[in-house]
Amino acid sequence: MSAEKTWLQHYPDFLSENVDIPDHTLNEMLEQSVETYPKNDAISFYGAKITYQELLARVNRFASSLQSSGVKKGDRVAIMLPNCPHYVIAYYGILKAGAIVTQINPMSVEGEMKYFLNNSGAETIITLDRFYEHVKNIKEKTPLRSTVVVRFENQYPSIPDPTFETFLERGMDTPDPVLIESEDVAVLQYTGGTTGRSKGAMLTHRNLVANVIQTEQFFQNEFEYGKDKALVVIPLFHVMGMTSCMNLTLHTGGEMVILPRFDLEEVMTTIKDERPTTFPAVPTIYVALNSHPRASEYDLSSINICNSGSAPMPVELMRSFENKTGSKILEGYGLSESSPTTHCNPPFAGIKPGSVGIGLPGTDYKIVDLGTGITEMPAGEVGEVIIRGPQVMKGYWEMPEETAHTLRDGWLYTGDIGRMDEDGYLYIVDRKKDMIIASGQNVYPRDVEEVLYEHPSIQEAVAIGIPDAYRGENVKAILVLKEGERVQEEAIIEYCRAHMAAYKVPRVIEFRNELPKTNVGKILRKALRDEVNSNER
Repeated sequence: MSAEKTWLQHYPDFLSENVDIPDHTLNEMLEQSVETYPKNDAISFYGAKITYQELLARVNRFASSLQSSGVKKGDRVAIMLPNCPHYVIAYYGILKAGAIVTQINPMSVEGEMKYFLNNSGAETIITLDRFYEHVKNIKEKTPLRSTVVVRFENQYPSIPDPTFETFLERGMDTPDPVLIESEDVAVLQYTGGTTGRSKGAMLTHRNLVANVIQTEQFFQNEFEYGKDKALVVIPLFHVMGMTSCMNLTLHTGGEMVILPRFDLEEVMTTIKDERPTTFPAVPTIYVALNSHPRASEYDLSSINICNSGSAPMPVELMRSFENKTGSKILEGYGLSESSPTTHCNPPFAGIKPGSVGIGLPGTDYKIVDLGTGITEMPAGEVGEVIIRGPQVMKGYWEMPEETAHTLRDGWLYTGDIGRMDEDGYLYIVDRKKDMIIASGQNVYPRDVEEVLYEHPSIQEAVAIGIPDAYRGENVKAILVLKEGERVQEEAIIEYCRAHMAAYKVPRVIEFRNELPKTNVGKILRKALRDEVNSNER
C-alpha cells in the first residue's frame, strides 16, 4: 500500500475506498429529494417555511423567467446575495436553465464587482436592493444587461428593475428543457492565485455532486434522512457554505435554517429555538459561541456535529467547545478548486486535534517535495499537498496557464504545505505562501496592496497576516511613504474602507523608512511576516 493510502486502514467495513458518483446534475439530485420528501420543509427563514415541493416550483419558474429574458445554456448569471431563500431559488434556477452560477461576495466593492462581471462575462445579476446603486454605477463598464432585485425592507422604492417576486411571476411552471450533462460547468467559484488575479474555478455538476456523495458516505451513520436541520450561517456564496450547508442538506432531505449573517445572540437563540443537528462553520464562529458567558443557558445539545473548515482550528478551542457543549468539532480541509472538501476527521475513527483528518472516499492525496513536486515524501516529512479525486475542478475560467500550473498529471497542486503521519492523517503546516485568512475569508495580499499603491502618499506597501485570537488573523499593512509625505494611520484605514471589502481592510498600519528586499529588489514578504509575528508573540 503506497504512503497516501495508509489512511484506508481507518475506514470501517461499510465505507468503500471508492465512491460511485451518479451521472446526475445538481438539479436531478434536488428533484430526487423532492420526490422523496415533497412535504418536508427545505428552508426556514425567520419563521417562514418553504417545502421541497414549493422550492422546486419556484426554481422552475425562476429558470423559465431566465429563459424568457434570453439566458441560454452556458451563459453566466451572477448571484450577489447574503444568505436567504432567494439565493437557493436563484442558484438552482440558474442551473435548471443550463446557465453557470457566478458567485460574487456581496461585500465586494465596485472595482471588485466589475472585475468578476467582466471576467465571467455575466449579463444578468441577482442582487439585494441595498447593493443596487453599486451595480448601476458599474453597469455600463460590464456586460450586464439585466438585474433582478431582492427586496427585504422596501427602502429603495425607485429601483426600476424587476423584483425577485415579479421575476418569478413572469416564469412558467415548466421551463424549456435543456440538455445538461454532468461534465458541464455549474459554478464559477472565484478564488485567488499566485499572480494576484482572482480566478474562476470551474466546478462541474459532477464535481459538486461528487463532493455531496463523498461527504454523505463519510458521515452516513450521522444522518437522519429527512429529519436533520442544518444551521446555515456561513455564506452560501462561499464554497463551503454552498456544498456543506446547501447542496448536502437538500440531498439528504434536511431543513436549512438560514440566517443572513453571523450575529452571536441571534445564532444562540436560533439554536435554542430551532434545535439544529448540524452546524458547519469557521473557527471564528466557534470562538464566539465558546466565549459567550451564558452559553449553557441556550442549550446547544441538539448539535451532533460541527464541521469546521476554511481556517485552522486551535486545539484548545476545540477541547473547550466540546467540553461546554458536548458537540464534536470535526476539523476538515478543502479548497475552492475541490468543491471544496477533501479531508475531515472521521466520526467513525480517532479524531486527532491539529489534524484535518483523512481523505474522503474516492480522494487520493500525498505529500511531494517542494522542489520538483514529483518525489513523494515519507510520513512526517513536510512538502506540498497534492490531491486527486472526482471533486477536483475542471480548471480556471479562461486561464490556461494557471490551470496548467495547478492541475498536473491529474493531480491538484494545492500550494499548501503539509505533512502526513504514519496513520495517513493530514496536517497543514503552512497555507498558500501569502494568503491571509481573516474570519474564514481568504484575503490575498496583492488585492490589498494594489489599493494601497494607488494612495498618493504611499511609495511601498506590504500586507501580511498577524495572529488574532478571535478572527484567526488580521491584515497588517507595512508602508513606506513617499519623501515629504505625512499621513495618519486612521486616514489609511478609512481610505481602504472606501476601496475594498471590509474583511480585507488592514486593522493595523505600520510605517517604516524601508522594507527588506532581495538583491534584485523583491520585497521579502516572508521575512517581514516572520519578524512581525515574532514580535507579536
